Parts: sequence; structure tokens; C-alpha cells
Amino acid sequence: MQAILLVGGQGTRLRPLTLTTPKPMLPVAGVPFVTHQIARLAAAGFDHIVLATSYRAEVFAAHFGDGAPLGVRLSYVVEHEPLGTGGAIRNAAAALDPGDDSVVVQNGDVLSGHDLDAQVARHREAGAVATLHLVTVEDARAFGCVPTGAGGRVLAFHEKMPEPVSQQINAGCYVLDRSVIDAIPAGMVVSVERETFQALLAAGATVLGVVDNSYWLDVGTPAAYVQASVDIVTGVVGSPAYDGIAVDPTAVVDPSASVGGGTAVGPGVTVGAGAVVTSSVVQRGVRIGAGAVVTRSALGAGAVIGDGAVLTDAVVADGASVP
Repeated sequence: MQAILLVGGQGTRLRPLTLTTPKPMLPVAGVPFVTHQIARLAAAGFDHIVLATSYRAEVFAAHFGDGAPLGVRLSYVVEHEPLGTGGAIRNAAAALDPGDDSVVVQNGDVLSGHDLDAQVARHREAGAVATLHLVTVEDARAFGCVPTGAGGRVLAFHEKMPEPVSQQINAGCYVLDRSVIDAIPAGMVVSVERETFQALLAAGATVLGVVDNSYWLDVGTPAAYVQASVDIVTGVVGSPAYDGIAVDPTAVVDPSASVGGGTAVGPGVTVGAGAVVTSSVVQRGVRIGAGAVVTRSALGAGAVIGDGAVLTDAVVADGASVP
């Protein structure tokens, strides 16, 4: 099978970190976030992955090339004008190889430990045209909810509502028949959630929801971004892309400093005497002064944190200085 990764978003909720770097390319546990998704697909046997890019599209190909170091073949398709989720999928389909009857599509901002093989197997066994990964949440008001019936058949797709009819939400990973993708109008703005899936239900097509409550995180906010990195470093969720090295070998950490709690430290970082860095993401070239305390924070590339500074749940832009 082949896969499409939707990595075109601008990551506005993660600004200022995304002013120069696309959200999927922000470092998580030492590598760009999308590396974890690609590695997971490769481990599941996918050999061709199409990256549906838009914002700063050139960054992806420059970093990953043909994908060979990750054991896959990567293709890149640029979305020059916003086309919505469905339009982006249809646009990316131009790079798919012919022949496969179904394709896995994943949002580029979700870290998941769900059983992808089981989702694909269920799709094929049931002869479904679309099979969605669903998760249950305590409060579904911030999400669209997806109730299911017998055999996991999707009954409806509901927008955000004050009193959700289900705690099951769309987790952003789909198995789609090629016929579904081909039916999306090319070059048009289309929402796969609001239009494509709704049309399939109206036509009586078999659309399934597979509930898998393994680890799942929407990495769309600064807090979630930091949490994703911490969770991989501490082993809360596994990733084939994480080599177990949380502090880059080129970083210089004073012997009296403390770096822990799942912190990931990038290349060329310096951590001063007595500094304490906990549960944070420290990008390349950051300088942390003596006695500084950094907790649950994201420090952009080249940021300078002054002696004795105290940061908690902070986001520091690339190259910024905190006295």
C-alpha cells in the first residue's frame, strides 16, 4: 500500500516557531516531527509515501530527498492554493503509483500509537470504501464527533456541538479506496470530513470507524508539541525514528547543570552551570545561561536564555533573547 501525508498546514497555533519552519518539520525528540510518521509507515511495510506540501514546501524535499535513508520512496506534491483536506488528497493522488486499491491518508500533525495494520485489515475484510481511526475523549465539544453502529459502521459526522452525541472523534488517519479519491473534483476546494464522507454516507456506502484508544495526540499547540517530544523521549509512545539519544553529542552541558524529564537537546546547544532544564524542547544552537530554569518550554533555534532566567510553559522564537 501507499500513503499520503498531509503536511501543508501553516501551523499558526505554533507561532512564532513556525514563522520559518513548517510545523511537521519542527524537531521532536531530535528529528523533524514528520520523520516519526514516515518511520512508522515504513515499519508497517509502506514503501511509497506522498507528502502533500504547501507552506515552505521546498524544506521537505531538501531535508528528506528521495526517502532512501528512511527505507521508503518519497514523492512531493505542492498545493499552490488552499484546497481543503479533500482537495489536498486529490491533488496528492497525482503522484500515487497505479494499481493499489486503497491508500492510507494521515494528517501531518498527529502523533499516534494506534494499530495501523489492524485498521487496514478491517477495511479490507469489511469491503469498506473508507475506514477511519477514531478515539474516545472525555470532552468532545472541541471536536467533530463520529458515532458508530453495528460492526463499527459510521452513522454520521457531526460538527462541534455543545452537547456531543458521541465521545468518539475523528483521529485523522483514513484508509480510502482509490475510487473515493478519484471522485473528489480536481483543483476544487473540498473538505473530506464535511463533504466527501458525508456524500459517502448519503449514498449508502460502507464507511467504518475503528476505535483504538492507544496513544494519540494532536500536535497543534505549543504545549502539545512539547508533550509529543517528551512522550517519545520518555517512552510513553514508541517511535522507530527515535534513536534513544535525547541530548545531541555536540551539545555542551555543564556538569553542574540538570537536563531531564524527557528534554530533547539539539546540536550546538550550551547549558550553563547550575541550569535546570525539564520536559522541554531545546532546538539547535540555543544558549542557556548559568542558573536558568526552563520547564515545559520550547526554545527556538539560536535562542539565548540569560543567566538566572526562569521560563515555564514558554515559547521562545528562533534567535530571540530572554534576559
